[in-house]
Amino acid sequence: MGNAFPSNLTFGIFDHLDEDGCDIAQQYSDRLALAEACDHLGFYAYHLAEHHCTPHGRGPSPNLFLSSVAQRTRRLRVGPLVMLLPLYHPLRAFEEICMLDQLSGGRVELGIGRGSLPVELGYFGIGAEAAPGCYAEASEILVNAMKGGTLSHKGEHFELSDIPLTLRPHQRPHPPTWIATNRPESARWAAANGANIACVGPSSSVRKITDAFRAHREHDMSADDQTPFRGLLRMVVIGRSDLHACSLAASAYEHWLRSFKFLYELNELPTPPNLPLTFDEAVESELCVAGTAASVRQTLLDQLEEAGANYLLCQLAFGSLPLDASLYTAATIQSEIMAQLG
Repeated sequence: MGNAFPSNLTFGIFDHLDEDGCDIAQQYSDRLALAEACDHLGFYAYHLAEHHCTPHGRGPSPNLFLSSVAQRTRRLRVGPLVMLLPLYHPLRAFEEICMLDQLSGGRVELGIGRGSLPVELGYFGIGAEAAPGCYAEASEILVNAMKGGTLSHKGEHFELSDIPLTLRPHQRPHPPTWIATNRPESARWAAANGANIACVGPSSSVRKITDAFRAHREHDMSADDQTPFRGLLRMVVIGRSDLHACSLAASAYEHWLRSFKFLYELNELPTPPNLPLTFDEAVESELCVAGTAASVRQTLLDQLEEAGANYLLCQLAFGSLPLDASLYTAATIQSEIMAQLG
């Protein structure tokens, strides 16, 4: 492995807004403070997951929370990762994105998806068998809406006839799009449709996805295309010693894990086979990186290089991790990693 980060490496923030042991209003306040700090530190974007009826996500309306983030920041880009399209009428989704993009001055990064846990959609009356088709149709309508004018569509799930689109996004032709994926075939779809990708998992597994993405993207790219993001998600905790960092991270991960498992246990569902059930397993599987600035820097460098990623999605706040610990990690990433990129 090399000894320096690639010059095009970018750093962003990913958040589940999972329950942290504080009351909800206090947690929102803490996250806004973290977002504001990351804006000053030069992070690229704040990406927020969407979950429902679970402590794994206290941000069931990502765009609502992100509108507050946009008002507290000036450069930090914002976006859902992902917006669960089966739960939105596509016209409503389009109007929300337009509003957020205008409120933020054109800083939206739009992640779309159909969700990873069918029971969450089921609470809204969306069956597992209907979700894929609903998502595909809604995403098609959303893409067409970004073109402006009037909107017409007739499909299995939605029917629209000459809808006047009186709103438009600030960014033209539309905000950058993202999908979260762990499958090469989805990465190929993203490449063909000009979307960025976000991945989680061991670097060797992610490399198969980024390779598929790059192969198809490079084949279709024109000279004017910007280099797309190939994101790698990692929980990151930096402490003043390895023991200090791992102690913080282990306790926080245990809390995060309970929130993650909530709906699985409530509905007597098996947890995903790749879910690390202990902090040690989370480190071994590369989901978590904890230690001193020097050790974390080298570990992230190695993982990013092996994964073929150019965008690090840092999950700086999770579980019961205190705000000051997240702020310390963010500041240290900036001083010890980002600043060295020049």
